[in-house]
Amino acid sequence: MTGILNLIRFETPFSPQMNNNTTFKMRRRALDIKQTELLKHASSTLGSGNLREAVKLPQCEDLNEWIAVNIVDFFNQTCMLYGTISEKCTAVTCPKMTAGPKYEYYWSDGRKTIHCSAPEYVDYLMTWVQEQLDDESSFPSQIGKPFPANFITVAQTIMKRLFRIYAHIYREHFDYIEQLKAIEHLNTSFKHFVLFVSEFKLIDPKQLAPLQDLINKLVGSS
Repeated sequence: MTGILNLIRFETPFSPQMNNNTTFKMRRRALDIKQTELLKHASSTLGSGNLREAVKLPQCEDLNEWIAVNIVDFFNQTCMLYGTISEKCTAVTCPKMTAGPKYEYYWSDGRKTIHCSAPEYVDYLMTWVQEQLDDESSFPSQIGKPFPANFITVAQTIMKRLFRIYAHIYREHFDYIEQLKAIEHLNTSFKHFVLFVSEFKLIDPKQLAPLQDLINKLVGSS
């Protein structure tokens, strides 16, 4: 982790492309007018460079709408980031979904737990998230349609699982990210993610342990 902490710095602009072998795609969710406005607000506040302010719920806006719009954005970001290293993340190079030597993740579909390689895990994860986003009863896309009572619980599970992709990229593929000169892009995305989940308590702090030192460094720099 020391190498990661020492390499938090600005790099050249980066435009990653999804590997052709990747089966999941970035989500193009149909947005209503209100959600489009929220997305524009998020984009404009991110452009200010103040990530702490960017994650805050806009005045007079619905909390669930704000979380939903941002989850779609974080899903797309993690798809893109994983796509940059997917050719290096194979069943041979990553036979387990790990985040360093101490942490290994198993996929669970609610009925059984599956031991699988990192690319298989990510495919299961992204497919599952897409299914949640496509489910109108969980993520309504129409104005006035209520969110379910368990929406925050679903949101927490999504964000907990998306964190694991960041953890895998940092702990297992950081050298390749450095070669691509994509460190700034990854750090900014992850810092935004951490501030957002912290603002709305979407991840149990214990789940962040694989990257806690990095989180302390990134968030402490705000």
